[in-house]
Amino acid sequence: MTTAILSALAEEQQGLLDLLRRPQRVTRAGREFWHGELHGQPVVLALSRIGKVAAATTTTTLIEAFGAQRLVFTGVAGGVGPGVQVGDVVVATEFVQHDMDASPLFPRYQIPLYDRERFACDAPLSAMLLGASRAGLSRLNGQFDSKSVLGERSVHQGLIASGDRFVSAAAEARALHAALSDAGHPPLAVEMEGAAVAQVCHDYGIPFAAVRTISDRADDTAHVDFPQFVRDVASRYALAIIDEFVRGLSTSGRR
Repeated sequence: MTTAILSALAEEQQGLLDLLRRPQRVTRAGREFWHGELHGQPVVLALSRIGKVAAATTTTTLIEAFGAQRLVFTGVAGGVGPGVQVGDVVVATEFVQHDMDASPLFPRYQIPLYDRERFACDAPLSAMLLGASRAGLSRLNGQFDSKSVLGERSVHQGLIASGDRFVSAAAEARALHAALSDAGHPPLAVEMEGAAVAQVCHDYGIPFAAVRTISDRADDTAHVDFPQFVRDVASRYALAIIDEFVRGLSTSGRR
């Protein structure tokens, strides 16, 4: 069974490329895809690109052209939920599009013709990813100085909101969280691709799980030292988590 590993950032993907056995590069839809083996598991690696449309195209290509039968997504996000801090990790249970508004034809946040606002992640795959996240962070324990990650790292699980907008102001983040919460969709984090990937995987019946490292609080400091955080923290998180996840697939016999 081929596992697609989708990365939001090149820095996250590089560590996986370094571990890939028998790598082969294929170009499709203007994108680079790498297939090979990790811990004996057939995998295909890709970058999602930025935004929902780009991520949907990448996901569709992984399924149609490479026969991906399950998909795992790593990336960074802004923390908007209570207690979700920089350096924490959020494993998604569901995704909602915070910028979807086809009212008055459909209720706000509802995806037209789907009769739903949220797309759920696959429960068994997400449970494996949650365990891999905890194991990966435990493995990295003590490897960061106080300037790299603020506070003690925690692993959360819950709803993530996606939209084609980089949320980088405190007032905007508060308003977004309040509006979603009032509608019954309180998110832990906000990013720009996951809900599109979840919708495509729903359409194809492909198990999907996602994890996001919290790089900021989606406020006025969201742009500060982002490249350094990705290089020093998020990329190492992603490598450790996915390494643990694929090892888990191998030991569980999920081939």
